[in-house]
Amino acid sequence: MAIPVPTDLLAAHRNLASLQYEKKPVQRGYANRTLYIDLGQPAIKIKPVDEKMKETFTGGRGFCLWLLWNAVKENTRWDDPENELVIAGGPIGGITQYPGSGKCTAVTISPATHSVIDSNGGGFFGPYLKYAGFDALEVQGKAAEDVIIVIDGDRGVVQVDAAPLEAVDTHLLARQLTEIYAADENEKRGISVISAGKAAEYLPICGLNISYYDPRRQEVRIKQAARGGCGRVLRDKKIKAIVVKYTDLSGDKNGVADMALIRKAGQRINKEIADFDQSQNDMRGMGTPYLVEIMDRFDLLPVENFRFGGHPDHSRISGEVWKQRYDRRGPDGCWVGCTLSCAHGVPHIHLTTGPYKGQVVFVDGPEYETLGAIGSNLGIFDPDALLEMMFYADTYGIDTISLGNSMAFAYECYEYGLINSQHTGGVELRWGDADTALELIHQMARGEGFGLIIGQGIRAMKQIFAKRFGADPKVMQDIGMEVKGLEISNYISKESLAQQGGYAMASKGPQHDEAWLIFMEMVHKQLPTFEAKAEALHYFPIWRTWFSLHGLCKLPWNDIIPVSNRTASEPAKVPEHVENYTWLYQGVTGNPASHEDLMRQSEKVYHFQRVFNLRMGFGKRKDDYPPYRAMGPVTEREYESRLDRYDTQLREEAGINPDGMTTSEKVAALRKYRQNRYEQLLDAVYKRRGWTERGVPKAETLLSVGLDIPEVIALVKKHGG
Repeated sequence: MAIPVPTDLLAAHRNLASLQYEKKPVQRGYANRTLYIDLGQPAIKIKPVDEKMKETFTGGRGFCLWLLWNAVKENTRWDDPENELVIAGGPIGGITQYPGSGKCTAVTISPATHSVIDSNGGGFFGPYLKYAGFDALEVQGKAAEDVIIVIDGDRGVVQVDAAPLEAVDTHLLARQLTEIYAADENEKRGISVISAGKAAEYLPICGLNISYYDPRRQEVRIKQAARGGCGRVLRDKKIKAIVVKYTDLSGDKNGVADMALIRKAGQRINKEIADFDQSQNDMRGMGTPYLVEIMDRFDLLPVENFRFGGHPDHSRISGEVWKQRYDRRGPDGCWVGCTLSCAHGVPHIHLTTGPYKGQVVFVDGPEYETLGAIGSNLGIFDPDALLEMMFYADTYGIDTISLGNSMAFAYECYEYGLINSQHTGGVELRWGDADTALELIHQMARGEGFGLIIGQGIRAMKQIFAKRFGADPKVMQDIGMEVKGLEISNYISKESLAQQGGYAMASKGPQHDEAWLIFMEMVHKQLPTFEAKAEALHYFPIWRTWFSLHGLCKLPWNDIIPVSNRTASEPAKVPEHVENYTWLYQGVTGNPASHEDLMRQSEKVYHFQRVFNLRMGFGKRKDDYPPYRAMGPVTEREYESRLDRYDTQLREEAGINPDGMTTSEKVAALRKYRQNRYEQLLDAVYKRRGWTERGVPKAETLLSVGLDIPEVIALVKKHGG
């Protein structure tokens, strides 16, 4: 999409602060420096990364958490100037010989959860930040006017510039800045822009957009670090964008110890992708939308605020539909060398609503989570309408998971009469109505109307609806699909006790990137006991944390299944691919590492994030409960939609004869049984993790994994750990 860039944009910039720094090569995966910017001064400085920091926190999310820990206090609020937005890649991130190596993680105090949030995204920012000279970027303070932060790794200059004329919405802003800071077409590939959008000025459910330039399509593409409100923090600090420039890219920029070992891992998985992707998940053909068909088949696709697990119209938004619409002019990796190539997009979308009506745009995606949230969960199965909703959510900066699930909560409240058209400003909330959904999205970006209320997220809506409109808090608590203030990602967990725990115990809130155990439990029957579930809820959250320490995407780990998995004793762990990661770690850093060594890296950071939550007033047992909708049927209609299943469970599992019981009595009996099982799950998981019954990590557990920071140990002891 060609968008003219006004020539006076750069001329209107005023430099507020700048720093010339010495460019140094990356060594064994580390730049060995972090970049600190205080927008309140403004001031820029460079901090060293010592061996203790590497040993304890590894990189990526670990570095972000440690930098934020040292910047804030226990009473810091998300909109206090001292709150930071911290972004980092990781020591393995940026290699081009192994797929999925371009991730970065953003960490902040969240406006949605009021605790620590981490969110990861693809694109080029993480690798370019490191190659420009920095393992992490931390931004503190608030600017007095809109600014752009520019990290020019070609010249060795960091600038904070007042930038009054650039657009705010991402599809315009990312293109403008790519054009401004690239001297020619070839340099565009060396620009990555982090931005949010207009809605991020009003809503806590807004994330970060991370750009990368696609030369085959001549498009500025975007990926998202969408969860938890990092985009709201970005705009609260008056940051329009963060630009990193690095054009001298080659395959050996990581200063690795053993390139042959890295290539060995890459060759193995790249052959597997070539041989098996099309017959397994077809990520290169359709990407994550392949999951729509599977989730519907197993009663796991969220429909009407997670009431139901399937819909007759699901095939209208399934992977095969999108496969026919994707742009096929080039590979679809969101980082150099990613042969999984799942970052698809749809060209030539003619917008029919909103401020950009009439524009023809390229829409990145869709991803399964988006289709589940704003598609099936709202009863919208029109691909064209969904593409327009996706485009506007992205350019405005709105997290589509929180968007769709917040809207679904409001729709169900409207259906039950908990709110009415007087409360919504005359807007009728009806399942399947794409026109209304689009209008609500535009209201969010304008900061007005009922859309502004929905955009505050489910936890805030529960309070608003009860206080202003007299809605029943108990009903809303049961159907409000959020934990810790974060909306639940889009899989029905009613029949998977392990997944209920995976959502509710997750560090930042109910996100599938920490533990996705539904298939292990429901389909493969691998978690029959509380001990087995607890072991899975110990292992997988810690193992998945490892990817965010190193700047890696998890999809190459378990979305391609090697032949060796047929005889693996623990196939869910995909041991051959875990071996690949031990090779990558040794190849980059020069340090031999076993699987246990990698787990130890993650354990330190995983426990530390729990302690950080504790410091912020959360992180205990009381915070680890899901809404009952995530555990079982809330309404009689839900129960009756799966009548045989639930009657059988009452009879065979709970030891209750349902004959002669009313549906209401059955709902209550099943609820009591399932809530009791969840309490037993919490006990088992806390025991396996080395936490107290209240969910506090024990000091001895932290010391055993090498987390020997005195203030951390003192904090857990203060809380009974």
